[in-house]
Amino acid sequence: MSDVLGAINDVIWSDWLVYLCLAAGVYFSVRSRFMQVRHFKGMISQLVRGETSPSGVSSFQALAMSLSGRVGTGNIAGVATAIAFGGPGAMFWMWMVAFLGASTSFVESTLGQIYKTRDPLTGEYRGGPAYYLSRALAHTRAAGVFKVYGYVFAAVTVLACGVLLPGVQANSMATAIDGAWTVSPWIVAVGAVIVLAFVIIGGVKRIATFASFVVPFMALAYIILALIVVLMNASVLPEVLGMVFRSAFGLDSAFGAVVGLAVMWGVKRGVYSNEAGQGTGPHAAAAAEVSHPAKQGLVQAFAVYVDTLFVCSATGFLILSTGAYRVFHGGSEDGGVLAEGGLLSATAVVGPQFVQEGFDSAFSGFGASFIAFSLIFFCLTTIIAYYYMAETNLRFLVGTSSTTLIPGIKASIGRVTTMALQVAILIAVAYGTVNTAADAWLMGDIGVGLMAWLNIIGILILQQPAYKALRDFERQKKLGIDPVFDPKALNIVGATFWESYDRDRSKEPVA
Repeated sequence: MSDVLGAINDVIWSDWLVYLCLAAGVYFSVRSRFMQVRHFKGMISQLVRGETSPSGVSSFQALAMSLSGRVGTGNIAGVATAIAFGGPGAMFWMWMVAFLGASTSFVESTLGQIYKTRDPLTGEYRGGPAYYLSRALAHTRAAGVFKVYGYVFAAVTVLACGVLLPGVQANSMATAIDGAWTVSPWIVAVGAVIVLAFVIIGGVKRIATFASFVVPFMALAYIILALIVVLMNASVLPEVLGMVFRSAFGLDSAFGAVVGLAVMWGVKRGVYSNEAGQGTGPHAAAAAEVSHPAKQGLVQAFAVYVDTLFVCSATGFLILSTGAYRVFHGGSEDGGVLAEGGLLSATAVVGPQFVQEGFDSAFSGFGASFIAFSLIFFCLTTIIAYYYMAETNLRFLVGTSSTTLIPGIKASIGRVTTMALQVAILIAVAYGTVNTAADAWLMGDIGVGLMAWLNIIGILILQQPAYKALRDFERQKKLGIDPVFDPKALNIVGATFWESYDRDRSKEPVA
C-alpha cells in the first residue's frame, strides 16, 4: 500500500507542480500589481465591515471557515516535516509560496464569489472551482470542455476532501493525544466521530458558527505561547534567521546537500498548509454575503498570511530556536541524520513531537498537553472544513448531473448522497486515526496535489473576470462609495447570481 501511494505521490508532486505553484504566484502578483501589498490595509478593514444574511455568512465567518481548513496539522506537524526533510531553508520557501500565493488566493476566491449560486435545497450560497470552471466560459465554444472540467474537479474534490485529506488531520491528532496522555487511537477515533457527526449534520451555518468561535481563539493562543518560547531563546534568533536563509539557497555547508529538497518541501508543505491555489479557499469565499466579489478575495488573501506568515512561522521559529529539529539525508528518515539541534530525544519521530519537545524545553511537562489540545481543535475544524468543501462539490455534481431525472427525485438524491458523504468522511476519520502516519500523509499529499493541478491550470485560463472585479473595486473605492458588483457593466457573462443582486446599497458612502 505504501509503495503504491508513494509512486502516485511522486508523479503528482513532481518538480513541475512545484514550478507551477511558484510561477503562478509570480504571474498573478505581477498581473495584479502586487495587490497583496497594496491592499493589505483593505484586507483588515473587510473583516469588520462584512455583512450576513440567511443565505450567506459574514466576511469574518468566511475567513474563519477558510482558516479552519488552512490551520491544521500542516501548521504543526507539517512544518516539522518540512524542516526534517528539507532543512531550515524550507521555511523560507514556505514564506515565499505564501507571499506569492496570496495573489493566487485572491484570484481564485474572487472567481468563487463571482460565479457562486444559491443552493436550492438549503438556500445557502455555494461556489468554488467546479462552479467557475463550468460557468465562466459557458458562452464560448469551449463551454463543453470546461463543463466536463468542472465535473472532474468536483469529483476529485469530493474524493480528496471526503476521503484522502481527513486522515492526515485525524492521525496527527491521535499521535499527539497518545504522546501526551497515552490514549488509544481507537478511543480518539470514537470521540472524533461523535463530535464531527454533531457539527457537520448541522450544515454550513453551524460550521461557520463553530469555526468563528474556535479557530481565532486557538490560533491566537498558539501563536502567543510559541512566541513566548521563541523570545525566551531570543539570543539565538540571529543565527536561526541566518541558517534559514543560507539553507534556502545552499550557502550553508551543513545543508547544501538538501537545497533542492528545501524548495520542494517548502512549497509542498506551504501549499498543504495555506492552500493557496489548491481550490479550497473559493468554497468559503463563495459562502460569504458581500456586495462585491473583490471584498472576499481580499479576505481570503489575508487568510494565507495568517496561516503561513503567522502560525507556520511561529512553529518554525519554535522548533529551530529551541533546537528541537533533526534533518535527514535525501528527504527520508532512511537516509540517516544530516544535522540536528540537540534537544530532541532519541525516540522522537518527525511530526508533532518536534513541537511538543520544543514547548517542553520552556514549560516542562506542558508541551505535550498543549500541542495535543491545539491539534484537537485545529484538526477537528479542518476536517469540518473539508466536509463542507466535499459537500459543496457533491451538491454541484448532483445538481447538474441529475437534471434529466424525473422531477422531484433530485432533492431526494441530494439528501441521500449527502448522508453517504457524511458516513464516508466519518469512516475516513476513524481509519486515518489508526492508520500509519506515513500512509496518511501520502494520501493527503495526493489529494492536495490533484486539486492544485486542476485548479491552478483552470484559474490561469479563467483569470480575467477577477482582474475586472479588482479594477472595478478600486475604481469605486476612489469614488468614495461602497463597491457593489455589476457583472453586466463589466461584460462578465455567467455570473447569474449577481445579475439579480440588489444594488441599492451602492449609494451609501464609505465610512
